[in-house]
Amino acid sequence: MDLGTGFVTRSAAPAGAPLWMRAGASDAAPRILGSILVSDLAGACVAVRITEVEAYGGEGQDPGSHAYRGRTPRNAVMFGPPGDLYVYFTYGMHWCSNIVVGSEGEASAVLLRAGEIVEGVEAARARRPSSRCDRDLARGPARLAAALGLGADANGIRLFDPRSPVRLEVARRPLAVHAITPRTGVSGEGALTPWRFAADHPTVSPYRPAQPRRRRGGPDPGRVCEDDSS
Repeated sequence: MDLGTGFVTRSAAPAGAPLWMRAGASDAAPRILGSILVSDLAGACVAVRITEVEAYGGEGQDPGSHAYRGRTPRNAVMFGPPGDLYVYFTYGMHWCSNIVVGSEGEASAVLLRAGEIVEGVEAARARRPSSRCDRDLARGPARLAAALGLGADANGIRLFDPRSPVRLEVARRPLAVHAITPRTGVSGEGALTPWRFAADHPTVSPYRPAQPRRRRGGPDPGRVCEDDSS
């Protein structure tokens, strides 16, 4: 989208994930800022320019990640090749979306926390009727997934296959990183890891640190996101 004219101008997605996406999650995450995720699901085209992300490490690396304790049926997509879409259900009501990064089998991912709708605003409004303004349509990971129509059927989609119903169009020039903070809602050993990257944009979601709480039976289980932005 040309911010001066309001028109979307995009080139076709490349055949495979770029080489930098094979780097570690914390290196790949800020490169995704400004890229456009395009969804043709549910009979409408909606495109979101990514303005906020969080990085999550792989198996045995990052206590905040779903993959920390190893492969399960739920997180299996994280162990796939870079450029796959990992979508999961959380809190019994929200979907969240992530891009797999790093080497295949490493299970690193980048959570898409917020973005700007640059195409398909009417469809996004219909999917997010509780939004008070267009800024809020994809302001938060659950809102972003809802605006794009992402759910269980989108899990495992290859974002760099031009035939896919969901595709990532990498920005030639990523948006500049304006803020680096710990990840929203992550507690336990990974609470202070500064792997949240945000652009200077009104669609960026508010930062909320995890609230301390007591748990029985050991430390907090890893998770890719904690979201209250419905």
